[in-house]
Amino acid sequence: MQINAILAAAAVFVGGLGGAVAKDSRDPIIIPVHNWSSQIVMSNVVGQIFEEMGNIVEYVTTDSQAVYESVRLGDVSLEMEVWEGAFGASFRAALEKGGIHDAGDHDAVTREDWWYPLWTKESCPGLPDWQALNDCAHLFATVETGTKGRYLDGPVDWLKHGKERADALGLNFTVINAGSAAALWAEIGAAQAKKKPVLVFNWTPNFAEAVWPGEFVEFPAWEDGCDTDPSKGPNPEALYDCGNPAAGYLKKAAWDGMKDKWPAAYCALTKISFTNPQIAEMAKLVDTDELEPDEAAEQWLDANRDVVDPWIRACS
Repeated sequence: MQINAILAAAAVFVGGLGGAVAKDSRDPIIIPVHNWSSQIVMSNVVGQIFEEMGNIVEYVTTDSQAVYESVRLGDVSLEMEVWEGAFGASFRAALEKGGIHDAGDHDAVTREDWWYPLWTKESCPGLPDWQALNDCAHLFATVETGTKGRYLDGPVDWLKHGKERADALGLNFTVINAGSAAALWAEIGAAQAKKKPVLVFNWTPNFAEAVWPGEFVEFPAWEDGCDTDPSKGPNPEALYDCGNPAAGYLKKAAWDGMKDKWPAAYCALTKISFTNPQIAEMAKLVDTDELEPDEAAEQWLDANRDVVDPWIRACS
């Protein structure tokens, strides 16, 4: 029997005993990071898991919408936080082209929408009904917006369509995009001392819900097609006249080639699933405790070995 045949037979035998046969490539797994804390820390957590498994990891700063094209082409290897409301359309467009696939859901349930801290409701008791906003618009007015209320939306690249929604629902608000997630927190923090009414984009899971109790504005319920079909929602002549999904998914995405190039890491990726409290804690370590993302990931991993170790053992 030739040596190659012997080795192949041995590999089959070991595989039949449940041993790990396939080895991950020594090429680096490229993990994208974006501009909000939970995604950055989670990416570092997963990167450190991969490193424990013997892989090489690199991080690259990537646009949060364009990343799905990057994954599809194999320029980055995966995406850890595919939020239905913010990135579902970009993810679906990439899926249709091929090269990228759904690598499973997190246990977390997401929501992203217009939000206010509870002290705002004291001045505008009709909330959370969206129809109360126009009656209270003057409470949110600033020098910048004149007689209109001010709504601080997420960064432009999150594509939250706040202006389109305000126009579609006839809201007397000027929509301004924050430069970063930190600017959203600064807006709430600045309003806190005087309990000034404030309206910003927010999401869950997020550390902010523990720091500033608040509520989402209840817009007309999301309907599939509300972002593509004017007949969906209450305004038959406009898109984006619905709220975002109130129980959205949080998915993982992977380059199609990842499962063959890094089979052990890919196995772990498919098993990894974080909950709302776990993700909120990751963000808190940076946004409140002021750790660097890699330090936050190390601390989170140290505190959650009972969660992480089974994923590693199952794929090693």
